Amino acid sequence: MSGKPVVRMAELEIDPDSLDAYRALLAEEIDASVALEDGVLALNAVSIRNRPTSIRILEVYASREAYEAHLQTPHFLKYKNETAGMVTSLTLVDVDPIAMRSKA
Repeated sequence: MSGKPVVRMAELEIDPDSLDAYRALLAEEIDASVALEDGVLALNAVSIRNRPTSIRILEVYASREAYEAHLQTPHFLKYKNETAGMVTSLTLVDVDPIAMRSKA
């Protein structure tokens, strides 16, 4: 894949009654994306401390092409369809990396 990496922060609010189901679907989608898609470099989900329905996902893709391909995968579409009624707010923020490191 060619091109500049795409880094985004997804800011979500989840319906409290759906939180456990949402978290399970999110974990399933992240596991599949990282395992099956070479262009998905990292997906990291966290919740805001003391606000478990406030979820943040740091997404790192190898390129715009990899990001666009991710949006068409069966596992992403399943996640999107099955969580549609659980997500009460979604903001996607394009960000510029400053320093990103991880250990394998």
